[in-house]
Amino acid sequence: MCGFALVFAPEAARIDASIVARMTAAIRHRGPDDEGMFLFGPVGMGFRRLSILDMSPLGHQPMSTEDGNVTLVFNGEIYNYIELRNELETLGHQFKSSGDTEVLLHSYLQWGTGCINKFNGMWAFVLYDRKRGKLFGSRDRFGIKPLYHWSGDGYVLLTSEIKSIRASGLYHGGTNWRTASRYLLEGRLDDTPETFYAGITQIPAGTAFEIASDGVFKQWQYWSLDDLPASDKNDPATAFADLFEDAVRLHMRSDVPVGVHLSGGLDSTSIICASARLRKARGATEPLMAFSYITPEFDESRYIRDTIEQTAATMVRLNTNPLRLWELLREVLGFQDEPMHSMTPLVGYELMRLTASHGIKVILNGQGADETIAGYSSYFRECWRMLLQQGQFIDAWQEMGRYASAHGGNQISLFVDQLRYVMQVWMTQSHAYRRVALWKRARADATGGWFTSELNHYQLFEDDGAIKLGLNRRLAHSVYHDPLPLYLRIEDRNSMAHSIEARLPFLDYRLVSFVFGLSENWRIRGPWNKYVLREAMRGRIPESVRTRIDKMGFPVPGRSWFADALAEPVLDTITSQAARERGIYNTGTIVNDIQRHRRGEIDVSDKIFRAAQHEAWCGL
Repeated sequence: MCGFALVFAPEAARIDASIVARMTAAIRHRGPDDEGMFLFGPVGMGFRRLSILDMSPLGHQPMSTEDGNVTLVFNGEIYNYIELRNELETLGHQFKSSGDTEVLLHSYLQWGTGCINKFNGMWAFVLYDRKRGKLFGSRDRFGIKPLYHWSGDGYVLLTSEIKSIRASGLYHGGTNWRTASRYLLEGRLDDTPETFYAGITQIPAGTAFEIASDGVFKQWQYWSLDDLPASDKNDPATAFADLFEDAVRLHMRSDVPVGVHLSGGLDSTSIICASARLRKARGATEPLMAFSYITPEFDESRYIRDTIEQTAATMVRLNTNPLRLWELLREVLGFQDEPMHSMTPLVGYELMRLTASHGIKVILNGQGADETIAGYSSYFRECWRMLLQQGQFIDAWQEMGRYASAHGGNQISLFVDQLRYVMQVWMTQSHAYRRVALWKRARADATGGWFTSELNHYQLFEDDGAIKLGLNRRLAHSVYHDPLPLYLRIEDRNSMAHSIEARLPFLDYRLVSFVFGLSENWRIRGPWNKYVLREAMRGRIPESVRTRIDKMGFPVPGRSWFADALAEPVLDTITSQAARERGIYNTGTIVNDIQRHRRGEIDVSDKIFRAAQHEAWCGL
């Protein structure tokens, strides 16, 4: 895990080294172990290294081929690099280093731009092919590793973080109010390639690109969740368990200590139990470290105790409080570059700090499981909707009955509400209906909202891919638009702020491909979400965790925090002179609603956090 910056100026004879130096210095936290620079004609590359594989100087970047014709900067990990190196050696390639960077370089020499289809990992890279006079780059299938792009004034910039572009001295853009308004009015984040900065965009997940010597940019999608083949295994649970075990094995490849963030939920518990089995099989003697955060309001200690007992891991618990987290807001925003969705990322930031203080440089986390194996409660409604729209009323009734028996609620009410939902979805597919709905929302915001009517001018009428039929379509939307891209950004910046590499075994593309090839009832069945994972983990994780139906995952009690400890700090932020001069807040309405929130009359904790955080972000 590292960070890089690239400057390309087609008309320039040579890149000014100071531009590359400024961009690279801005992301020093991503790689405190080493730095490097490459300048040749119209191309400049800067690199910061976090040494995870091959700790020797042979892993230095930018890395060039022996003849100097190809030079690479690469952030991420190619987990199957050992297997690829063995294959390349049989084809005549020779290696000096023992890491994955040189494997990536030689893979390009052997297979050209098609090399990315051979990789199992997380990556963002750009290489300069001097003979072809082109830049070639790619981002991994799910966008785990970041890659930002900006062009202007004859320059093209590509880098690991937005702050690097801002530090270049070339960028003079301001707030992208189209993105900012979507966040303030709707709470949307990271669901498009646009960022909070005008002109700075993300290279999409699963995308490769080339930039020709004249600056012409060509981009293509090399992998997609659409139309994956059906999984034809007779025993999906066993097949999933085998794939998952191998994914964890690959993700544990490291020359530095590896730990786990443990929430007490199904995903992180599956990871730590697999890690413990694999470590035992190879005779590891050092303790397996687990880090966690628990609040009294969301107590998962029972499940964590059962897991620690099974794995014999060493547990380290984060202790913090709302005021401490609030004091960290500007610091965390500085690393994130863009606003966040809740207070939870502040907890994640502190959890990464705690992890780093114990000498751990690689952490395994469960990101991606909810969006690929159907972990959110909203996916139940999607499955029921499909059954109803296909005329399978008895099946839908029975599924809702099983759900109500386990989760609580009335089966008849659930069925009636679901019929209303089916009708609502049908209506939202009407272009006219959505325009009217957008107009009504804009009118409501203008007459009694928290923000001035000008913000509505930036809103676009959009086609929401989430309403399309089928659980796979809904999950694909979750993976590529909302919410996974946001969570991946939060995870990357929080971990790299403390020079830690976060790895996500559930996003092994083989595992995801297998799950997307299963029928829907292997993800949602009766009261159970993530059904295939639950069945795969029989006898592998504590039964108390495998059969729990509630979901948490490092939550914070935002409603009570903003009614008590954080009420005054938030009011100070919203009523500050800078906020008033911003001219986008209806301050009186906001203050009134915050006071009502404190009295328990309404819950506007999400809106409180959005407004206060946006104001803090504006002040960076």
